[in-house]
Amino acid sequence: MDDEVLGCGGTIARHVDRGDEVTVCFMANRAYDHEYRDDWIAREEAAAERAREVLGYQRAIYLRLPDEQLDRSQIALITPLEAVIADVRPEVVYQNHRGDNHQDHRAVFDAVRVACRPHGSVPIRCLRVYETLSSTDQSPQLSEWLFQPTYWVDIADVLQRKLDALACYEVEGRDFPHPRSIEGVRIQAKRRGMDCAVEAAEAFMTLRDGWWR
Repeated sequence: MDDEVLGCGGTIARHVDRGDEVTVCFMANRAYDHEYRDDWIAREEAAAERAREVLGYQRAIYLRLPDEQLDRSQIALITPLEAVIADVRPEVVYQNHRGDNHQDHRAVFDAVRVACRPHGSVPIRCLRVYETLSSTDQSPQLSEWLFQPTYWVDIADVLQRKLDALACYEVEGRDFPHPRSIEGVRIQAKRRGMDCAVEAAEAFMTLRDGWWR
């Protein structure tokens, strides 16, 4: 919870504005200092629902898998993801980057890659990878971990909605110059906008780019 806003909150808002149906799948509960508490988890899910209302997307799914432990078993991630995909039948899927400096993110990348395989039960046209500030940007500068965008979405008109949605996650908020601060996210959007000559953007790596039938 909050990665959906950091990684593709503006793109979610753009999809909503053009009439697309958007579902966000939250993989894990939230642990703080390696501790689980039901009231903390409920608080973060309430924050996610407030962010959903700001962005305007229709549906959130909570798998409630154990935070900080997703790398223990791939099949424990793949099985519920396959059920979500069979239910939602998405045309476009956004997922986190494989090289993130977070073991859960790396595990989710591999699970989504398997669940969205080209010859799976649901033909997913597009598969795009987003960057998550305070995780993607903090990975070692090794070639196999680098985030190398190939696709950009202009979010200038919806940037404030992205920032307002991020503000719903009060506990996760940080002060600038932390990359997960409101100002840090604004600056990153402006920086990605410079990549493609717009005022603000979100960047993605394309793993699959649709097909004609």
